[in-house]
Amino acid sequence: MLMLSIKNLSKSYFQRGMVLDSLSLEVTEGDSIAIMGPSGSGKTTLLNIIGLLDKPDSGEILFKGTAIAKFSDKESAAYRSRNIGFIFQDHLLLPYLTVSENIFLPLLASTYNKNELSIREAHLKMLMEKTGIINLKDKYPFHISGGEAQRVAVVRSLANNPSILLADEPTGSLDARNAENLGRMLTEMNRELGITIILATHSAHLAKSMSRILKLDEGKLY
Repeated sequence: MLMLSIKNLSKSYFQRGMVLDSLSLEVTEGDSIAIMGPSGSGKTTLLNIIGLLDKPDSGEILFKGTAIAKFSDKESAAYRSRNIGFIFQDHLLLPYLTVSENIFLPLLASTYNKNELSIREAHLKMLMEKTGIINLKDKYPFHISGGEAQRVAVVRSLANNPSILLADEPTGSLDARNAENLGRMLTEMNRELGITIILATHSAHLAKSMSRILKLDEGKLY
């Protein structure tokens, strides 16, 4: 099933000029896509537009058949909350919250009833056990390693059961072993949970773990 359809997407900035140039992309449900390209090629811009953190200058974005490119700020926030999980190069955990509090935080911004909230909390606890961070639940971010913090960030990104996981250089700040572990973890999430993944990376090793590898160059995907 086609989940995301992008047609003739363009984006430019005053100082950088054209970043995305009539770019097109189709993403099916359960896809795993690695986007590679040099620094400044627009990988982050593309992910931000898919997540409606940024707006295109022109072009069409259909999510499950609904045009979303011209959503209002309120509509964009609701779209992100319901459908998008984000992972960044830096884990961005809040230092004054424990691991479990960081993971459950996105649930507070959603309107779940008591039963739904219980189901989401149980699912997150299962993911914490599966990813080996359940024993860290009462620790603070400054008490855990970078690899552990990034695993926490991955589980947090899945709090609201997103349709698409967007990962921007998720292994960029990790050593080789932790980068490999995180790549394996993302692959398992895609295969076992059916989560659609679109990630931007410079790592050929991480890219090869995805089902499709696309190169972003001169504003277009190949």
